[in-house]
Amino acid sequence: MSGLPAHRVLVTGGAGFVGANLAIVLAGRHPDWELLALDNLNRRGSELNLPRLRTAGVRFVHGDVRERDDLDGLAPCQAIVECSAEPSALAGGDGRTAYAVRSNLVGAWNCLELARRDRAQVVFLSTSRVYPVEALNTLTLVERATRFELAKSQPLPGVSEAGIAEGFPLEGARTLYGTTKLAAELLVTEYREAFGLRAVIDRCGVIAGPWQMGKVDQGVFTHWMLAHLLGGSLSYIGFGGSGKQVRDLLHIADLIDLVELQLLDPDHWDGATVNVGGGRACSLSLRETTALCRELSGREIPIAAAGEDRPGDVPVYLSDCARLFALTSWRPRRAPRQVLRDIADWITTHHDDLRTALC
Repeated sequence: MSGLPAHRVLVTGGAGFVGANLAIVLAGRHPDWELLALDNLNRRGSELNLPRLRTAGVRFVHGDVRERDDLDGLAPCQAIVECSAEPSALAGGDGRTAYAVRSNLVGAWNCLELARRDRAQVVFLSTSRVYPVEALNTLTLVERATRFELAKSQPLPGVSEAGIAEGFPLEGARTLYGTTKLAAELLVTEYREAFGLRAVIDRCGVIAGPWQMGKVDQGVFTHWMLAHLLGGSLSYIGFGGSGKQVRDLLHIADLIDLVELQLLDPDHWDGATVNVGGGRACSLSLRETTALCRELSGREIPIAAAGEDRPGDVPVYLSDCARLFALTSWRPRRAPRQVLRDIADWITTHHDDLRTALC
């Protein structure tokens, strides 16, 4: 399938991990689409994506979603994929809140104003961090040999052994990152109602794969493999230093396949707010991640234990994607081993560039 002639798609955060991979794949699959990647290049390593974008025929625009003029100067587009964000769960914890709020909330508002101008479809990439931390920390867990699991019986609605569903209670604090993304979700919903925009909201769990500049507070699975292959220190932080905290993970290629479907059929996806993640079947604890990284890299590095829980952290997050699966035949196809193997292959191939950019 292909889009309409002169179908212009703007990808914000377009030199970042998700945005660059998405723009490059869409440009290859849809030569009749024009792909624009807008990015302020704030994140270290994003400059490595510029040659990739150029080779793929994606037009890069050095701009910032926080600045309305940077968006107003763009040619009309038919779709906007809003990937820009300050994604760290620790953002603003030091009192410097402006960048997170302006990037995640004001930036989303500016993108919605552009969509209103152009009558463009909006695909908004949100986060599982919209679910409140305190509520997630009250869930009943079962401790296994290598991980924590969600118990069958739970004190709150919207949660089961399969994970967190969209009906999970939203009252409570959720980190500044999660708050700004939830506020942006509300703006998307209001703009859809008030101005007739077609929009879909994807609440993504952990996304991982090649070209992710992983850090301890964002992109943890890539961060783990980077430390094994490039060197660095790792710690099991919080929850008794056990390394049993669990996240689901989704290969970037699987996410791209879903976003492509949403761009190709905006009417079908209009108004949907869905969890997007690997679910229980594609999840890892840190301890399990360590074992896979050791196996795939052939290297073993010491893992320290830091017993103090980190602000905003939770022992388990799994995406219950039942609402999403009711809308589409799309399913995650790549298991954790393949996700980590693809990351390892990428690091090995681009070893020197990554060491220069990140170390």
